[in-house]
Amino acid sequence: MTEAPYRYTAQMADEIEHRWQDRWEEQGTFHAANPVGPLAQDGAELPAEKAFIMDMFPYPSGSGLHVGHPLGYIATDVVARHQRMLGRNVLYTMGYDAFGLPAEQYAIQTGTHPRVTTEANIATMRRQLARMGLSHDRRRELATTDDEFVRWTQWIFLQLFDSWYDPDAENVDGIVGRARPIAELKGAIQDREVDPWELAERQGIELPEYWRGRKPSAEHWDSPKRIPFDFLVQYEPEHMQELVDCFRLAYISETPVNWCPGLGTVLANEEVTPDGRSERGNFPVFRRRLRQWNMRITAYADRLVDDLDRVDWPESVRAMQRNWIGRSRGAEITFEVEEASDAPPRSFDVFTTRPDTLFGATFTVLSPEHELLADPSTLPAAWPEGTREAWTGGAASPREAVAAYQARAAAASAEDRTAEDREKTGVFTGLFAVNPMDERRVPVFTADYVLTGYGTGAIMAVPAEDQRDHDFATRFELPIIRTVQVPEDFVEGQAYTGPGEKINSAHGDLDLNGLDVDTAKARAIDFALEKGFGSARTTYRLRDWLFSRQRYWGEPFPIVYAEDDPDRAIALPLDQLPVPLPELEDFSPRTFDPEDADTEPQTPLSRNEDWVHVTLDLGDGPKRYRRETNTMPNWAGSSWYALRYIDPTDESALVEPANEEYWMGPRSEGGTGGVDLYVGGVEHAVLHLLYARFWHKVLFDRGIVSSQEPFHKLFNQGYIQAFAYTDERGFYVPAAEVVEGPDGTFTHAGKPVTQEYGKMGKSLKNSVSPDEMYAEYGADTLRVYEMSMGPLDLSRPWETRAVVGSQRFLQRLWRLVVDEETGEVVVTDDPADVPTRQAVHRTIDGVRRDMDQMQFNTVIAKLIELVNHLTKSGVSPREAVEPLVLMVSPFAPHLAEELWQRLGHGDSLARAAYPVADPALVKADEVTCVVQIKGKVRHRLEVDAEIGEAELEQLVLAEPRVQELLEGRSVRKVIVRAPKLVNIVV
Repeated sequence: MTEAPYRYTAQMADEIEHRWQDRWEEQGTFHAANPVGPLAQDGAELPAEKAFIMDMFPYPSGSGLHVGHPLGYIATDVVARHQRMLGRNVLYTMGYDAFGLPAEQYAIQTGTHPRVTTEANIATMRRQLARMGLSHDRRRELATTDDEFVRWTQWIFLQLFDSWYDPDAENVDGIVGRARPIAELKGAIQDREVDPWELAERQGIELPEYWRGRKPSAEHWDSPKRIPFDFLVQYEPEHMQELVDCFRLAYISETPVNWCPGLGTVLANEEVTPDGRSERGNFPVFRRRLRQWNMRITAYADRLVDDLDRVDWPESVRAMQRNWIGRSRGAEITFEVEEASDAPPRSFDVFTTRPDTLFGATFTVLSPEHELLADPSTLPAAWPEGTREAWTGGAASPREAVAAYQARAAAASAEDRTAEDREKTGVFTGLFAVNPMDERRVPVFTADYVLTGYGTGAIMAVPAEDQRDHDFATRFELPIIRTVQVPEDFVEGQAYTGPGEKINSAHGDLDLNGLDVDTAKARAIDFALEKGFGSARTTYRLRDWLFSRQRYWGEPFPIVYAEDDPDRAIALPLDQLPVPLPELEDFSPRTFDPEDADTEPQTPLSRNEDWVHVTLDLGDGPKRYRRETNTMPNWAGSSWYALRYIDPTDESALVEPANEEYWMGPRSEGGTGGVDLYVGGVEHAVLHLLYARFWHKVLFDRGIVSSQEPFHKLFNQGYIQAFAYTDERGFYVPAAEVVEGPDGTFTHAGKPVTQEYGKMGKSLKNSVSPDEMYAEYGADTLRVYEMSMGPLDLSRPWETRAVVGSQRFLQRLWRLVVDEETGEVVVTDDPADVPTRQAVHRTIDGVRRDMDQMQFNTVIAKLIELVNHLTKSGVSPREAVEPLVLMVSPFAPHLAEELWQRLGHGDSLARAAYPVADPALVKADEVTCVVQIKGKVRHRLEVDAEIGEAELEQLVLAEPRVQELLEGRSVRKVIVRAPKLVNIVV
C-alpha cells in the first residue's frame, strides 16, 4: 500500500523542523530585549511583564546527550514559549559549565588540550539542543571557559577578596550584616567603630600571631588619647595590613584537607572512599594542612538560612540547605575538671541545644583531637579506683589508653566515625568533671564519634534523650537518667527524643520539673548565665568553602605575590584581566612520592616558569611577581552565570545595573528578586545553590546587583530511567547485549539476569540518543512524549516503543488541518456546533490552569482528548482548530508553526496571543439532583454539574418546596453526594 504523500512522517517532520529552525534563527524570533545596551530594541517599548527562565547549565560531556538529559530543557522551553504567548518579554538561553575534571583527565591520558576536547563537546551538545527546537536567544549563549566570562569570574573573586563582613552594618529591608570594602575596615578599626578582637571572636577568625595577645584594655580602647592602639597602627603598618587581611571574604589559610599525593591534588569529601582512598585511581588519601584559598561563606550563615523562607523553592531542598548549614541555638556550658589540689585548674566547654537536659548528663566525651588530650602525659598515670575494665580499652593506664585510641581515630574518616550504624567505641581518660547544674561527678571519655571540627569538640552525654549517647552508655554500663516524661506506650531500652514534661530536673535554686521543654530550655540558659557557667550561643555545621584546586583546567586566580613579600596576596587590576591559562604539554598534577603524605603538591601551572614569574607594573613601577599557581573549582563559573546571560556583550561591567534590575530585581516590597524560574536536578540542591546564593549576596551587599537571591523559583525535575540488568553477582551487564525470551525472562551471554529500572548512562549501554529519536520520529514527537510521561517532578521509565503514541497524536492533529492525499487545508470557516465549542473552551480553561502549575502531562492528555473529539466529529472548524494549534505549540512548536502558516497566518505564532476561555462555554451542563427525605425521593431540581457539596446543601435547604416537605421538623443530618443526591435525615 502506497503511503499518502502528505502524511506526517519522521521524514516530513525532519524537513519541517529544519526549515522552521532556520527561519527562527534568521528572524531572531526568540531574541529578548534589554532596557539598555547593545541588546536593547531601539525605539521599541518593552512588554509590561518579563520572565527570566533558566536551566541548570550542562557539563559538555564527550558522549553528548541521551534522552534523559532534555527532560528539564524541554520543560523550560514549554514554559518560555507559553510565557511569550502571554505577552511577556522572555529571557531564555543556554550556557555550558565547561571547566571540569573529565576534560583534564582525558588530556592527561591523551595529551589533547582540554580546550580542544571541551569545544568539540560543546559543538555536539549545541547541535543536539538546537535540533530539539529550544527557543534560546542564541546571542546570549556562553561557556564558562570563554575569555570574557573568565575575566568577570576573576573580577568577582577580587570583589570577595576586597570585602569583609560587618555583622552590625545595616542593609536594605532592615537586614543587619553586610559585606563592606576592605579599605573601610582599617578606618573602622582606627576610629574604634570596630573592635577587631571582638569581630574575630564572633566570626571564628584566628588573628595573626602578632595581634593575639595585644588587645588593649577597655580603658585604653575608650581613651580619647588612643594609646597604645594607635601607636601600633601608626608605627607598624605591615602588622596593620596583616590584621586587615585576615578578615577578607576570600583568604588564604593553612587548611586541613584531603590530600592525595598520588593524584597530586586536594579532594572533596565526596571524592574519598570510606577506606580513605581516592575514588579515582584508588590512591591513599591523607588529612593534612595545606596553604589554600578559602571563601568565608560562614559569615553569611544566618542570611543563607533566613532567606530560604523568602524564596519559592521545594521544601525538601530548603530543608537540605538548612541541614547543611546546621544552625543550632543553645548554650555553651563550662565543665570544670576535677584536679588534684596541686594541679592547675582545667576545664572544657560543650555546646548543647538542650541545656534543660543537664540533669541527665551522666558522662562527657571529648574528641580524640581535643586540646585537653593533646599531651596524654598530662592525664593520670594510673586508673582511678573502681574503674571498670570495659572503660580501659585493655591498657595499663589512661595515658596509654588515650594515646592508642588517638592513633586509631586518626586513621578513620569523618564519615566513618559518625556513621549511625557503627558500633560506638571509646576509652576513659581517667579524668572526672563536675556537672555545673547539680555538682555531680561525671567521668570524661574520649570517643571518635565526637569530631573536633563540630561545636567545641566535646559533648555532655545525655543517654536518655540521645540515641548515640544511649548506645555508648549501654556498652560502657553508664547511668541513664530521664529528664523528660515518656509516653505510656514508650518501649524502654532506647532514647526518647519527643516532647513531654520535665522530670528529675531540680537542684538547689532551680526546679524545672513539670515544665514543657521550650520553657525549661529558656530557664536553664538564664540559670547558667546567672551562675556564670554558661552562655547563650549559636553554632553552625557550615564550614568555609575550600576554593583551591591543584589542577590545570580551571580559572587562574588573579593574584600575584611580590618577591620581597612572598606571603601577601596582591590583587591584579581589571585592565590586567583575564589572567589566561598558559599553554602546557603536561596537564597532570604531580608529587615526588605518591605514598608520602608530607610531599608537596606540584601543580601543572607551577611548571611553566615564564608564566609564573612575571614583571608587572601595578602602580609603583615594574616589579617581579610570582603568580598564584592553584586554580578555581568549577563551582566558580556556575555561581554567577545567570547574571552574564543578562549582559553577555558588556565589556565594561559585569552586568549593566538597569538590565539586572529589569530581569532580576525584586518585584514587590520585601521581595528578594532573582530568576523567575530555575529548573534542574535535585543533586545540586546544596552545594551549587548554596555557593551561588553566597556569591550573589556579596554582590548585592557591594551594590553590584539589586536582587538579594539569584533564583526566586526553583523546580526540580525527575529523571528518565531506563532498564538496567544485573547478573547473579549483582553487577550490571550491557543492556544492549541482553536478550528477552518469549516467556518474559532476560539473559546475557546465555545466563539469566534481573531487569530493574536504573539511571540511564553510557557505561550501562542502556542510553538512547536524541539523535535516534529525531531520525525515527522527529523532535516534536520526542518533546511531546517526554512531557506526557508523567508529573514533571517525578522520575519515569523510558520506553521507546511508547513514543509512537505521541507520534500518532501529532498525526491526528495534522489530519485535522491537512488532507494527506492532496495536501490541501481541510479547515472550514463554518461555525462549530455547541458541543465542540464547549469542548474547546473547557480544554482552554483546563490547559491554562495546568500550564500555570507545570502539569504538562495533564495538559497533553486534555489536548489529546480535544483532538479525538474533533476527529470523531469529522469536521475541522477554524474556531476549534486554531486554539488547538496554539495550545499545542509550546510542546510541538515546529508542527504548530507549519499548521499555523497553512491556516493562512503570515507571522510566527511564537508571540500569538494564547487562547482565552469563554466562561459561558466553560460552565458545565446542569444535572438533576434528587432530594430524599426520610429515605424517600420527595423532590428534584436542576443544578450545576460542578457544584460543591456545601453549596448544594445550602441550595437544597433553601428550596421552598423542601421547606414545605420538612413541615417544621428539625434537620438532624444532611448527606450530600454532589451533584446528584441530597439525603435529609429529620
